[in-house]
Amino acid sequence: MKRLFFSLVFLGAISIVAAQEPVTAGVDSLSTATDGLMEVYEKVNIVNKQPITFAHVREADVIQEWTVWRKLDLRERANLPLYFPTRPKRMGSRVNLFELLMEGVESGEITAYDGMSVSDEFSANNIRTYEHIVSNPSLKFEDTEQRTESPFTGLDTVIVIPGTNVLDEFNVTEMLIKEKWYFNRRLSRLECRVIGIQPIFTFSREAADGGDPRQYMVRVMWIYMDEARPLLARHPVYNDFNEAQNISYDDFFMQHRYDGLIEREGNIYNNRMISEYLSGLDVLHEAYRIKDEIFNWEQDLWEY
Repeated sequence: MKRLFFSLVFLGAISIVAAQEPVTAGVDSLSTATDGLMEVYEKVNIVNKQPITFAHVREADVIQEWTVWRKLDLRERANLPLYFPTRPKRMGSRVNLFELLMEGVESGEITAYDGMSVSDEFSANNIRTYEHIVSNPSLKFEDTEQRTESPFTGLDTVIVIPGTNVLDEFNVTEMLIKEKWYFNRRLSRLECRVIGIQPIFTFSREAADGGDPRQYMVRVMWIYMDEARPLLARHPVYNDFNEAQNISYDDFFMQHRYDGLIEREGNIYNNRMISEYLSGLDVLHEAYRIKDEIFNWEQDLWEY
């Protein structure tokens, strides 16, 4: 009986030491956090993911089609996964959408196109390199001097206004999405396909004359969605409801989880925005009218 008791105690001591060995094996918590390995298990689902292939669509099956450009405010709740993280740029495997697109352009995995193009956005004539985007003069502001003359001394007071570095993901608060909506009669379903993504810089700049700050907007580049899908499919988007079920950027756009107002629709010139022919609250009403027109067209096909 004593021999059995001592045997159990000996085996228990060995198991305790064996269980403690991995914990005391010199794990550096700082390097672990830096490498993004502070996980209970290895997350490889998104990292090794490939984009889902779209089903073939015949021209004969499409009986109606709309082209719309939708502006996303990344500060809205539905679009926050596209905006964060910003400080720091990376949190483990997560990276904000603009930073991811810039890395893809720099590495040559995806192609950037001229952001100011209003038609034929993805033409070979509109291709831009990473260096061209970074050196865009619209994104650079040199230091300026503001001179004011004192009414008492008659001397000039010089105030130097520092240049603004706007090439920063923190300033990308809007994005433009080009969509194709079409009704597939073979599946009896209204479908949406994202064609392109355009990051937009929005920032304020103090006026040289001391007036109110002016708001600036720079359309940086166009990214062709089909080319960017392999890159987007390999990077996760944060899920507020379940961190164990993260989705990729590609899933985010395929499932139409974003939200935004329509800025313009296809027209005979293919270049007219709503704000060019309406103003004020009428711009908002027109955006909703176009949205309802697409929705109601599908609903009118059914009998209840």
